[in-house]
Amino acid sequence: MKSKLSNLIIALLVMVACVACCNTPSGENYKTKDGMIVFDEPARAAGQESMLGFAAEPIPVVRVGFVGLGMRGPGAVNRFTHLEGVEIKGLCDLEQKNVTKCQPYLTNAGMPKADEYVGPEAYKQLCERDDVDLIYIATDWLNHTPIAVYAMEHGKHVAIEVPAATSVEECWQLVDTSERTRRHCMMLENCVYDFFELTSLNMAQQGLFGEILHAEGAYIHNLSDYWNDYYGNWRLDFNQKHRGDVYATHGFGPVCQALNIHRGNRLNYLVCMDTKSVNGLEWAQKKMGSTEFANGDHTNTLIKTELGQTIELQHNVYTPRPYNRLYQLTGTKGFANKYPITGFTFMPGQVPDEVLPEGATINPHGFVSDEVKEAVLAAYKHPIHQEIEEKAKTVGGHGGMDFVMDLRWVYCLQNGLPLDTDVYDLATYSSIVELSERSVNARSSAIDFPDYTRGG
Repeated sequence: MKSKLSNLIIALLVMVACVACCNTPSGENYKTKDGMIVFDEPARAAGQESMLGFAAEPIPVVRVGFVGLGMRGPGAVNRFTHLEGVEIKGLCDLEQKNVTKCQPYLTNAGMPKADEYVGPEAYKQLCERDDVDLIYIATDWLNHTPIAVYAMEHGKHVAIEVPAATSVEECWQLVDTSERTRRHCMMLENCVYDFFELTSLNMAQQGLFGEILHAEGAYIHNLSDYWNDYYGNWRLDFNQKHRGDVYATHGFGPVCQALNIHRGNRLNYLVCMDTKSVNGLEWAQKKMGSTEFANGDHTNTLIKTELGQTIELQHNVYTPRPYNRLYQLTGTKGFANKYPITGFTFMPGQVPDEVLPEGATINPHGFVSDEVKEAVLAAYKHPIHQEIEEKAKTVGGHGGMDFVMDLRWVYCLQNGLPLDTDVYDLATYSSIVELSERSVNARSSAIDFPDYTRGG
């Protein structure tokens, strides 16, 4: 009996020691609380102010410098030549050939050539110029945050490709720097400006779906054609080292807007689970000679909001599947779906009679007819698209949504308006990278979402 009691006491002491260790991991910025992993939320430093609703002084002519001209950057340079009230001051990249290939976009549009900056530290010279208002960052993921922080510290607004950050620590760096410098920090999430998503957002805001209870988003895109080329280095390397949803924002951003995240609602916690790596591992063996690959071929993340809704995210860039961002909104009165079939479902009487074609009926068990769908899309077309859709589709950029995105935030800068997505949206969307990895590495434990607004 004494021996059993001693063993029990020893076991309890070991358990307490393990719990204490889990609650205070050495060098980490998180702890466990009530069975949930909770990240530290640093207090706002003296001199910093919230950026919620922030509007800078109007900039009638926005002077831009581009950093990163390998894949996404050249398209952005080209789109900017179609915007009014902008000047392209500088082009920066690691390689001269990437800078050189972008100059014809300017000259063909009747614009002067931009100054050239080449090399790993060249972006600093561009950020230090007095005649640049905005730095547009389209580098590899790991360089997004360092360049953005340097640019804001030198008085520049920044726009950053997705994901803007790859860790919670980097997200806090961007938030704190934006608050301290009073400079906009926006993520270039183009999918929130896509035509179906923005129209569905307008419908949701007008109550056509009733109360939205569940939303789904994804990035399902077989990148096998890219691993041999541009993505064959830094992006494959990142996936080889990290589990979880490393590229969530295309599916995540639009559904967050529909659920009013940071506009009366917030994300509460998530759990994540993945499959084993098969195709990813094959690419790692082929391209890197590696026998390990962290990222699962398919990853699922579930999120709960403060107001009781759920979000499902999926990530898969390895297996042969049609491109799919999901984008589903499930409401008490209606349903929106984009992939693989674009359509809506409504309760009878939910669509106003003046919108419905004559003689049309609503079946709550299936998609509305094509005639009703087109009538609804036309009636609820977002005001932004009413103004710019035709030109956007002509200029292009993922069907035009890239141009709508650029035009919209440049318009906000020119007119001294708050941005549609601010630094807190940026940080929250980008947090999925680390939060999902922490969850899946801890047997799908619940992870608390940091509140980058600090209660705002």
